[in-house]
Amino acid sequence: MTPEEMGSRLLYRDGLMLIIDKPAGVAVHRGPKGGPSLEDSFDALRFGLPRLPALAHRLDKETSGCLVLGRHRKALADLSLLFRNGKVDKTYWAVVEGGPEAPEGRIDLPLGRLDDKIGWWMKHDPDGLPSSTVWTVMGRAEGLTWLALKPLTGRTHQLRVHCATMGFPILGDDIYGSQAQQRRARKESLVHRDGPRLHLHAREIAVPLYKNKPPIRTFAPVPAHMIERLKACGWADEPEGLAAR
Repeated sequence: MTPEEMGSRLLYRDGLMLIIDKPAGVAVHRGPKGGPSLEDSFDALRFGLPRLPALAHRLDKETSGCLVLGRHRKALADLSLLFRNGKVDKTYWAVVEGGPEAPEGRIDLPLGRLDDKIGWWMKHDPDGLPSSTVWTVMGRAEGLTWLALKPLTGRTHQLRVHCATMGFPILGDDIYGSQAQQRRARKESLVHRDGPRLHLHAREIAVPLYKNKPPIRTFAPVPAHMIERLKACGWADEPEGLAAR
């Protein structure tokens, strides 16, 4: 990303914290095999400070939306503690295949590693770590449902595994979704894409960083690849000042 492109994705800035709109399809940091990442462009976000900002949490490569950075070591430590203790309120928007019948509900399914040989892939495991997600139906279309998802715990791939295990996988999920299952049945590579991009977006985040002040609440605009199906489910255009990307 050019400095201008990175700067255009800044949603919030103060002396301790930045919140940026992460694009889908970009890893937040380099993996064991290297390759480009969002961190490569953090120099554009120093704004006069000697150190680069650093990630306070993570988003999957294919997930877009609100991503929080700490601007120096103490701020990063404070932010990391808030995330670790579940103090940060996060709301994701997802378009799922099918969908739950009820208007709202909660998923409590412990999660564990799917296979030690396959990176961070996860599965429902009765002996795994406790994992909870609250969901609300925001709209429906034929064969699709627009959900607001609130993870109460922060497990890897939690929302993706919870939705898939409950029978309504997130549209475009190439690991846990129906497309991945079809490719496994055909023994094709999971790297191959023949469907839509993952429809999971970190829409809103509220960070209680300052004592005696309300949480800092930020919204990330809807990414272009989700607009068509969100509108089919009843979503209207973004409010003034929050243009869809």
